[in-house]
Amino acid sequence: MAPSHVLKCCQKVFSWIPVVFIALVVGWSYYAYVVELCIFTIRNTGEKVVYLVIFHLSFIMFVWSYWKTIFSKPANPSKEFCLPKADKEQYEREERPEAQQEILKRVAQNLPLYTRTGTGAVRYCDRCQVIKPDRCHHCSACDMCVLKMDHHCPWVNNCVGFSNYKFFVLFLAYSLLYCLFVAATVLQYFIKFWASELPDSHAKFHVLFLFFVAAMFFISILSLFSYHCWLVGKNRSTIEAFRGPVFRNGPDRNGFSLGFSKNLKEVFGDEKKYWLLPVYTSLGDGSTFPTRLVSLDPEQPTIDVQPESTKSVADGQSCATRPLSESQNRLLGNDQHFTEDGLDADHLKLGSKDNVTVSIESES
Repeated sequence: MAPSHVLKCCQKVFSWIPVVFIALVVGWSYYAYVVELCIFTIRNTGEKVVYLVIFHLSFIMFVWSYWKTIFSKPANPSKEFCLPKADKEQYEREERPEAQQEILKRVAQNLPLYTRTGTGAVRYCDRCQVIKPDRCHHCSACDMCVLKMDHHCPWVNNCVGFSNYKFFVLFLAYSLLYCLFVAATVLQYFIKFWASELPDSHAKFHVLFLFFVAAMFFISILSLFSYHCWLVGKNRSTIEAFRGPVFRNGPDRNGFSLGFSKNLKEVFGDEKKYWLLPVYTSLGDGSTFPTRLVSLDPEQPTIDVQPESTKSVADGQSCATRPLSESQNRLLGNDQHFTEDGLDADHLKLGSKDNVTVSIESES
């Protein structure tokens, strides 16, 4: 037990090394830019002031979003997805996988689940002992199930998922702007030092190295930021981009896509004034997500955007429905035509004359 405990402690300590490295690089870049460049190298006062104001704005937003990405605790499945005590005991007693699946299916009937494993089984985590909500995955590094898990990032020593995905995207964006601004403003002094137009001083090393570091990080972050912008537009996680979610009707990587504008709002919220701030505004609860494939699911009732607990269907029968959350109603209820790239979509009519008509997009 003791060696295992020591090993876990060492792993926790070592996991902070990438974060400490980034913090040291950022701290040095602040000193090199503010002190060595702006104070000791630049002679024009107006240029100094403009550079320092813009630099500190980008620096504050970069550090703020990085901090939020690191220290936002990953969201976990609620108790709703835990097996009831009697079912859990029965599940543990059963040795046959088929019998265990029957127990999980019985419990899952009352849960808002639309995805399955590749074999069509209910997604269950034996380690956390919970039925996994849609888009939830177990992180071996954090040793927990994370809602809408994207990936585990060693550079933030945290899981990137539902609770901090907006912060992560903003962190990439502001780090990109930070590196771009530093490289662009340092370039002319880099050239002057390189061509010996400025006298050798202790600032020379800092200015030369600052340009190389900023340019290197800009190039490396650009591809990652572009990739996650594409993921946001498609409403996919990194995991789903490599392995599409499996619905009861088969796998579909675009199953959660509602169109570009709706996908963007799901991550950044529906109030644009908060989009560029690292404050939590994402829509939903992380456990349930609007999906364009709900109407095709034979085992789940059709979604109704009204608050009633039942709805009329074409044949006059009624079936129980799970009320949508407020954020899901906003996603499905405000602008009901989901299109992308100018393509018209198939129409899904929900309910009677008081209900809305939803236009579902077709994505390639």
